[in-house]
Amino acid sequence: MKPVRHPDAPAPGELLGAHYGQCFGCGDEQPHGLHLAARAGEGVSITAEFTVRPAHQGAPGLAHGGVLATALDEALGSLNWLLRTIAVTGRLETDFVRPVPVGAVLHLQAEVTAVAGRKIYCTATGRVGGPDGPVAVRADALFIEVKVDHFVDHGRQEEIQAAMSDPDTVRRARAFEVNP
Repeated sequence: MKPVRHPDAPAPGELLGAHYGQCFGCGDEQPHGLHLAARAGEGVSITAEFTVRPAHQGAPGLAHGGVLATALDEALGSLNWLLRTIAVTGRLETDFVRPVPVGAVLHLQAEVTAVAGRKIYCTATGRVGGPDGPVAVRADALFIEVKVDHFVDHGRQEEIQAAMSDPDTVRRARAFEVNP
């Protein structure tokens, strides 16, 4: 089924912000995290970017492949804000096309390609040298819609309690309560 942007989704160009301050991908409270900044795009798409820092390297002077996969996963996961659903990664298939040097800005573009029941299919590319630069990484993913209980049942209690006492986290969680 063709994906449909939720009517209450953030407007194109709007910064999505972190879903959780301690998230390695988007959280601003993680000193070595990616601090990935995603913006809503047209339809069911987002753009995002992050700067590869020395803490993100694998080979000398180059981004670690796992960090690049994490950036793609975070960008793909950000798409769920546009569907107004809670979903987790079920599969992530990543192609590494060219090395990404430390200091480079990785420009990410992601979009939902189809939705079938609880399954959300999406794709992303990461480019260096600008949004129209050469492709360095790309991924296809399957996300699975879950209820918030998934995190309550499987997360560590101290983090769950901290998140639930954070007014911004609670506000964001309530944004998804409209889902059946």
